[in-house]
Amino acid sequence: MSTHKTYPVVLTILDGWGYRQEPSGNAVMNAKTPILDSLLNNYPTTFLEASGKAVGLPEAQVGNSEVGHTTIGAGRVIRQDLVRISESIVDKTFFDNPILVDVCSKLERSKKKLHLVGLCSDGGVHSHIDHLLALIELSQKYNLSQICIHFITDGRDTGQYSALEFLNKIENFMKDMDNIEISSIIGRYYAMDRDCRWNRTKLAYDILTAPSLTTTQNPEDIINQFYKEGISDEFFPPTQVTDNHIVEGDGILFFNYRPDRMRQLLQSFAKTNFKGFERSLISSLRLATFTQYASSLAVPIVFPPNKLDNFLGEIVSNNSLRQLRISETEKYAHVTYFFNGGTEEPFIGEDRELISSPKVATYDQSPEMASAEITDSLINAIKKEYYSLIIVNYANPDMLGHTGNFEATVKAMEIVDIHIGQLMEAVSKVRGTLIITADHGNAEYMYDNKGEPHTAHTTNLVPFILLEGEKNKIVGHGGNVKLKSKGSLADIAPTILDMLKLSKPKEMDGQSLIQPVNYEMRVE
Repeated sequence: MSTHKTYPVVLTILDGWGYRQEPSGNAVMNAKTPILDSLLNNYPTTFLEASGKAVGLPEAQVGNSEVGHTTIGAGRVIRQDLVRISESIVDKTFFDNPILVDVCSKLERSKKKLHLVGLCSDGGVHSHIDHLLALIELSQKYNLSQICIHFITDGRDTGQYSALEFLNKIENFMKDMDNIEISSIIGRYYAMDRDCRWNRTKLAYDILTAPSLTTTQNPEDIINQFYKEGISDEFFPPTQVTDNHIVEGDGILFFNYRPDRMRQLLQSFAKTNFKGFERSLISSLRLATFTQYASSLAVPIVFPPNKLDNFLGEIVSNNSLRQLRISETEKYAHVTYFFNGGTEEPFIGEDRELISSPKVATYDQSPEMASAEITDSLINAIKKEYYSLIIVNYANPDMLGHTGNFEATVKAMEIVDIHIGQLMEAVSKVRGTLIITADHGNAEYMYDNKGEPHTAHTTNLVPFILLEGEKNKIVGHGGNVKLKSKGSLADIAPTILDMLKLSKPKEMDGQSLIQPVNYEMRVE
């Protein structure tokens, strides 16, 4: 590692901070954010594509945190898992996938049940209902004793009360099929926790595994009853529909393709030395996951990860420069695992700092989240003049946007604005460079055209602001700087390499957003 003092580049990702000029339902515009407003008006700024084909997703598909951070770190457009899986269904290779064939064939011989566990919606962030329908179609090619769908409800990447739409789609698809049923209904709040709130995961696990029903319930009646009680899809309490729970020798196929929110549930079935909560390990389960949820778990993977090289962090490391990643729990995997292209272990010279997210039921109870602690740690790291690259995520705009609470999201934006001001001051004192951007939109669009809360991500552009020292100048980098008028998240890594005076690898097809200038990396 280099012993020279360097002037850091601080990449600040305001998660869910999209750009939209219409003020109605726009928590970003309605918030009092004098710092961010001044930066947008007075410093080099452009707006980036963060959704659809620009980040390797289908046309008009909203961006998300996994895809956004992966694309930023990669400096290129990567064909995302949603596209990989959907294309395999279209070209029929899905139905010959060796892992799927192996699971179904062995369950056919053993006369054990197949359990399909995943988020049942068309949100396209963590899963897609079309993939579940393809699994149902595949299951009909085998003489399976029972196929059990464990219906994890969304209400976060879709409408808050849209579960019946997806239930009807599934039931219509399987209406002429035998030995297949909806076996349980579980809100994603419980089944898809990622913040080590094991009490939530335990409730989901218990419903999946514990025999308790004496009579079968109607899933539509269950959902309607929740609605009468004012409970939206995300928060449906784990509920058994039938008594076809998971037992020894059964097969479980987890069909979410995004790993971070299924790891805890998978661990509760797959880990022998599991410590999340007290449970009896069910033996001889046949487990498989759509994608790699954790490299430490030896579970068959239907769509193994493609090896990707020369991400931003790897290049910085290979050039003997130090880097820091910092975030609170909710977005920690994004600035580490996803930003590094699915690599669990840090690169040489890469330090990581995890700040615990507040333990509240929903973040509108604590719109500040852990932003103050993040800023304090960040400023201390900047003062050391030790790191060439610092990557930080502020989760507030996204996590508050997902609550549907407009006032709390406005407050979150105002809190983040204060921290950006503090961060600016710290960066300027060490003559560093501050980049402020986002991974996708959310907080800028919180009501749909019917006036209903909109809790999902958006396809809006995201800002990219570059500042250092004097107004409209990169101090020591050759004077006035202009940014290109358009770009995408794939252009951020090449821009940072440009500022660090490091060569862009051939794998990166993104382009620096800075208009050609003769840069000199400042080293003492």
